[in-house]
Amino acid sequence: MSLDPTYLQYAKRRLGYDHDLYPYETLPKRTPIAWPNGKTVATWIVVSLEWFPIMPSDKPFRAPGHMQTAYPDYRHYTAREYGTRVGFYRLLDAFAKAGVSVSVAANSAIAERYPSIIRDIVSAGHEIIAHSTDMNGTIAGGLPIDEERALIAQSLDTLEKVAGTRPRGWHSIARSQSFNTVPLLKELGVDYCVDWANDEAPWAFANGVVNVPLNHELSDRQILTVQQQSVDSYAEQILDAHDWLTREAAAQGGGRLLPLHLTPYIIGLPYRMDAFEALLAALAGRGGTWFARGDQIIDSYRAG
Repeated sequence: MSLDPTYLQYAKRRLGYDHDLYPYETLPKRTPIAWPNGKTVATWIVVSLEWFPIMPSDKPFRAPGHMQTAYPDYRHYTAREYGTRVGFYRLLDAFAKAGVSVSVAANSAIAERYPSIIRDIVSAGHEIIAHSTDMNGTIAGGLPIDEERALIAQSLDTLEKVAGTRPRGWHSIARSQSFNTVPLLKELGVDYCVDWANDEAPWAFANGVVNVPLNHELSDRQILTVQQQSVDSYAEQILDAHDWLTREAAAQGGGRLLPLHLTPYIIGLPYRMDAFEALLAALAGRGGTWFARGDQIIDSYRAG
């Protein structure tokens, strides 16, 4: 039986990817990035500040960390509420102590329900990234484009009303996008997203929107909750990553990006805060560290 010739025909078979969202590029061939003041590692802290409705939605998919047991699921609901009531303010204190400015990826429901938190973030000099409406506001292929446009716009508009400035960045729930997301972000005036975790340096989509990669493997959720490692192991891995990126930057040239993705109801627990504050101090003590918000990173990237 002969093979149908059309079986081997694929219009996108070529060097690179099977999409046109951004060009193919490898580390050895890119133009090195220079961070301000000769710094080598942009250390970027992103806090996910989320509001979980007590009844989850499974369309287009249920967000990670959502309610799990028979409803109403007070166990998981109150554990996540701990993040906005207690854990997040411990993090704000830790950032102030270390003199660090961060990016806070906030659901717009936080601005609606707890506007004082958004005001506290802004007054402390931190950046707000739009993180959908709430944790039912997921995006995936098949979501009608008008619904996705309305969801993104609602998140941006609501956060702007409370924060006083429009978010420049976007973080999809679970880093999930449709094929319409990047064009919609451009249409709605968003400068950058953080969903594509494929690098350790910013890069640009074909339409000019910048992606600042938010590494998933080094998130507190992945290390502390999924892998169930200790907070000391978490801190050690962050420092190991920083040291590797520093050596690589020295050998190959150009700056590197080290993202710390934090969840207030995970890292903000009392038995983890000492180790986390010590981690911030250790990072600050490394001469090549540039603690930066996402907007500062893309401004430096675009400036060349």
